[in-house]
Amino acid sequence: NLSFSYDSIKILDNISIKIDKNKITGILGKSGCGKSTLLKLIMRFWDRDSGELLLSSTPIENINTSSLRKNESYCTQETYLFNDTIGNNIAIGKICATKEEIIKSAKQASIHQFISELPKGYDTPIGELGDRLSGGEKQRISIARAILKDAPIVLLDEATASIDPDNEAYIQQAINEMVKGKTLVVIAHKLSAVMGADQILMIEDGQISARGTHSQLLESSPAYQELWEKQKKRLAR
Repeated sequence: NLSFSYDSIKILDNISIKIDKNKITGILGKSGCGKSTLLKLIMRFWDRDSGELLLSSTPIENINTSSLRKNESYCTQETYLFNDTIGNNIAIGKICATKEEIIKSAKQASIHQFISELPKGYDTPIGELGDRLSGGEKQRISIARAILKDAPIVLLDEATASIDPDNEAYIQQAINEMVKGKTLVVIAHKLSAVMGADQILMIEDGQISARGTHSQLLESSPAYQELWEKQKKRLAR
């Protein structure tokens, strides 16, 4: 029964969800429907207006911030990198990481070969906000950082939304490596990113309008069917 508002604007209205451990939950919906807000509430960037938000039966406000951050990885399409080396940007996921651990996570994120071909390798400066890298390269560095952190809960907010098809394949492979044995919540525009989810939730007007697997929603949800047909036509062009 969770609700949340920005000032007087209701964003999430009395929603109830169960996200199972070590399962994949996909979230779909139009821009502004509350998808990203839900992830930010799970990260406790904000507090809900009413209802409960529990992690392993514990109210989220009873979990100290450092413990919460340790147990959650959060990746968005806006990757935040620092004016430092590639290696140090990855190592933010685990400050005490060894060079071997950094390289291992980069390999899993499909970015090691690119880094190795740079003149200074992992010691290559990336410039302010990573402006010397492409969007796909930034995204894979962000995923390498999350892999290195190895948190049990992974939250992905449109992680492949603005990536070209070639890089998207690399990033999807990296995501598959990152989430093995973890609890994944993924927001996506592209149904291909959530088709294999254990449950898919559709949010409309701040409420859960449909839930189920891909095959179940194709049978029961006209909105999901419409979205599926639109994306199939786009892929066929």
